Amino acid sequence: MRILMLGDIVGEPGRRLLERFLPELRHKLSADFVITNGENAAHGNGINENIARHFFGSLGVDAITTGNHAFDVKGISAYFQHEPRILRPANWPPGTPGKGYLKVHTATNEELLIVNLIGRVGMQAVADCPFRTIDAVLAKERADIVVIDIHAEATSERQALGWYLDGRASAVLGTHTHVPTMDEKILPNGTAFVTDIGMVGPYGGVIGMDKNCSLSRFLNVKGERWKVAESDLQLHGILIETQGRKTIRLERVFRKL
Repeated sequence: MRILMLGDIVGEPGRRLLERFLPELRHKLSADFVITNGENAAHGNGINENIARHFFGSLGVDAITTGNHAFDVKGISAYFQHEPRILRPANWPPGTPGKGYLKVHTATNEELLIVNLIGRVGMQAVADCPFRTIDAVLAKERADIVVIDIHAEATSERQALGWYLDGRASAVLGTHTHVPTMDEKILPNGTAFVTDIGMVGPYGGVIGMDKNCSLSRFLNVKGERWKVAESDLQLHGILIETQGRKTIRLERVFRKL
């Protein structure tokens, strides 16, 4: 099975990149399933129902993962409650709206489990341990293929989770920091890993935000309001090809407007 995972979609520039390149990528790469992280899709902060519906409908995205900004847009909690294809971190406290994982039967007649986790190191989020949470999910849900989005700040936490799940997950793919890392690999027991797959959005700023707004927050007592950058639009992602639970091929995906 061939699975395409795209990094954090950032604002209107990220949505434009997705519209421009996803149909081509799905065809050219023969992707059976497409996952995107959409937690920055609305103005760089959160996601709304119209954007999610557009991703699922017109663009053919199969699953959307999120992270610490999942519920930043007012009213989105209700959409998480009734749309199982949009995920919030599985290790958020009990009672949080929505689901943290999705299991589907694919066109290749396999069961695919997608799990959304959030890190705890350096994150301003109330979360349970991602290691124990994934143990509990895997004990409960059996699937042929398991793909993890680990949305975390610390590279060490993401890399540790990769080693922890080597042989138990098909892929452990990092998101959140928006800067692609050049460490994609298949671990000894068949798990694909990359610390951060990068974002789909404007690289002509600071992690997707306008550089002047970002600089003001480092230089002044009260910084300017965030706004999304507009230049150097790049799409980053990872394609994995699985055989059973193991990944047998891993390819970095890149496009630029």
